[in-house]
Amino acid sequence: MREHWGIEALHHLRDVTLREDASKIRTGSAPRVMAALRNTALALAELVGWRNHAAAVDHYRSHPDHALDLIKPTT
Repeated sequence: MREHWGIEALHHLRDVTLREDASKIRTGSAPRVMAALRNTALALAELVGWRNHAAAVDHYRSHPDHALDLIKPTT
């Protein structure tokens, strides 16, 4: 049961924060690819310390050049 609600929470996060339901992508494997990209973006934001996903999305929309910081290798 907990696993189900964990999945629902992720779906809710993608729907509300990343506006997944408004997406026009509906054919082929593109919806799955976009879901994977959205999950990756959320995971990367968490890895660099974001806990508020909406704030992270707002930040990276305003500063797209900072998004490269998400994928920089660390030493």
